[in-house]
Amino acid sequence: MNKLDLVIFDCDGVLVDSEILAARVEAQLLTEAGFEISAEELAETYAGLTFKDILLSVEQRAGIPLQASLIDKAEELIDRRLKQDVRAIDGVHEAVAQVATPRCICSNSRADRIEFMLEKTRLLPLFAGRIFSALDTPSGKTKPAPDVFLHAAKTLGADPARTFVIEDSVHGINGATAAGMRVIGFTGASHSYPGHADALTEAGAETVIRRWAELKSVLAALSEWSENA
Repeated sequence: MNKLDLVIFDCDGVLVDSEILAARVEAQLLTEAGFEISAEELAETYAGLTFKDILLSVEQRAGIPLQASLIDKAEELIDRRLKQDVRAIDGVHEAVAQVATPRCICSNSRADRIEFMLEKTRLLPLFAGRIFSALDTPSGKTKPAPDVFLHAAKTLGADPARTFVIEDSVHGINGATAAGMRVIGFTGASHSYPGHADALTEAGAETVIRRWAELKSVLAALSEWSENA
């Protein structure tokens, strides 16, 4: 793995099993606002996006005006749910600790939310000082924009072409590939759905893993291979 400069982990749905918790809150709020959707449908369609971007998409898709106050309400309710129920994905501690390459997190979540989730799940020591929220980048653009990935690489002195990203969403993969990075898809969280792996592959993931035990060997194999070789 000495050919890699950096390994970037998404947070929600990759390190911590939070996507389904957020989706349940967001789906309930949208349904109450007149756009009926299940948590599973929301996670499949919108995982990886901020709730603000989800609202904009729903308004465009359904022609239903939605109150901006829903964003603050969702943030409050999701924080409450995460503080009670968020847990680490099985096997993630060991898998991350085995990554000898420099590592970091790139997420659309707020920095304070990322930190309290990592602290609750005992993952914070593995990423302290290397947590990048898209909301805090110079542009403030969230995924699927590539900005947070490029900002992390620049900050850490990594070549995007020598960087791997682990992502669970099509939107995240779109951002990583736009940044010129290579992607491993992940489907081991509770919000995963039939066809999830295929969707990630179609979006640009070179391979997809379901269990964290697979990461070390997959990284080793892919780091030896390049389309430009």
